[in-house]
This record gives sequence, structure tokens and C-alpha cells, in this order.
Amino acid sequence: MSNPLPPFLGSEHAPVAPNEARFHVIPAPMELSVSYGGGAAAGPEAILRASDQLEAYEAGAFPCEGGIYTAPAAVPTAERQHEPEAWLEAIEQAVGTALDCGAKPVLLGGEHTVTLGAIRAFHARQQEIGIVHFDAHADLRDSYEGSPLSHACVLRRCHELGFPLVQFATRAYCQEEAAYRKANPKTLFAMDAEQLALKGPPSPILPKSFPKRVYVTFDVDGLDPAIMPSTGTPVPGGLLWYSALFMLREIASTHEIVGCDVNELAPIPNLHHADFTAAKLVQRLMGLMQP
Repeated sequence: MSNPLPPFLGSEHAPVAPNEARFHVIPAPMELSVSYGGGAAAGPEAILRASDQLEAYEAGAFPCEGGIYTAPAAVPTAERQHEPEAWLEAIEQAVGTALDCGAKPVLLGGEHTVTLGAIRAFHARQQEIGIVHFDAHADLRDSYEGSPLSHACVLRRCHELGFPLVQFATRAYCQEEAAYRKANPKTLFAMDAEQLALKGPPSPILPKSFPKRVYVTFDVDGLDPAIMPSTGTPVPGGLLWYSALFMLREIASTHEIVGCDVNELAPIPNLHHADFTAAKLVQRLMGLMQP
């Protein structure tokens, strides 16, 4: 990640100190296990740069009121940058700092493995939350290409920490992942993309037993490639923009979103709309985290 980077929405909001900010935006340019198209390490920088084109006034409000602190990139030391565990430690520390400041963490990936670092920070503080996952893929494998810390395993690792999980818009997963879902019916719920297209979102959108405080992890390939081509493993049949926003608003209307990440953006040179879409998604999520 090159330097210097602009702060998130720096064209509209002056940065504030960590202990005064409502949001900590945390770049995490991790890319060790991407298994098809690469480029996710450049995602955080692309989102930050695209955010300069956003308006402070959005959807009839000012979504980022309360102050934004854009943290330094969560990156391990140079000699450990090939180690997944070192990246997770750096991310957990940065997210933990946000939580200890009373701020809401907004993590920018990088590959989807970054989510585990964030969830470990909540786990270390014994916070009871549920995870809401938007993705083309279930990411529930026990191991992939020899690694239990692959991006294809991240939601399984998070679920194994004891956090209930809801998955939306999934449409590409293996038999092992289907079996894992079936084996965990009380804490793992899913509505695949085809079900959403044919039936619409469930009502209520989250199970009645689900924790009232939730963390949203949004892999941009949960969106349809027609609006989000810049991702390593695009799958047809994903969510369109207003469908995704409707679901996020429904979640925020009944639950408190305590943190989020947007990950797997792999920028394509001179294709700006996808970077802007990802930045706008981050801003909308921040708006939904307002009190």
C-alpha cells in the first residue's frame, strides 16, 4: 500500500483523534490466500481514494457524523508478512483499539480472512454478537489449499468461536459447506441468492433468536458482477444495489450494527465505478451504525 493515503471521506470531514471518533476506518491489505483473481491487497487504498468523491450528505442525512479516524494500515512487520497469523494479530490489535476507544470499527480488506482478526477482537472482550455475512461464497470450509486460515474458511473459523451466523446471497459453495450448515441448524442460518431472487428477503430479516448486536461482513462479490466486476471470484446472480441496501436497512432497523468490514475489492485500472461503489457501501454502513 503506497503512502500517503487520504483519510476516509477526507474531502468532507476533517479527521479526528482516535478517542474522539465514532468510527475507526482500518485498512487491512492482506492478500495471502486468494485462489482465483488477485488484487485484493489494493482494495483498501482504492476505497480510501474513491471516498474523496463521496458527498457528506447522503440519503437525507450525514452518515459519517460523529467523526472518523482513519487508522494506519493493519500490517505485520516485513519479516512476517507471509504469515496469516501475523496479519490476524495486527488486525485484531487495530480493531481492539477501536473497541477500547468506544468507536465502531470499519475494516477495509484485503482478502476475506481479515474478518477473523476483527471477530477475535470482539471475542477477546467477551462481546456477545452475531455475524451477518453477505457473500457469493459460504467460506465454511475447514481447510482450503492446505490452509485453515484461507479466505474460503474464514466464516467457519468465526462460527467456531461461538458466534451465531446468518449468510445472505451465497450461490457458490461445496458439499462440505452444505453439510456444515446442516450440522449447525441452531446457530447458522442462510438464504441463498436464488431464494432471495424468487422469494425476497425473509421477514423478520434475522432469526428471532439472533443477538441484537451484530457485525456485518460484506464481501463485494455478494453483489452482482454487473455492478461489481472488480473482485477475484465474481459469480453471476448476486445482489443489486438497492436490494442490498434494503436488506442492510432492515437489519439496522431491528439490530445494532457494532462493526463491519467490506472486503475482496480487486481494483481494475481505469474502471472507477466499482471502487466508488465499494466506498459508497462503506459510507452507507457507517450511516446505519449511527445511534
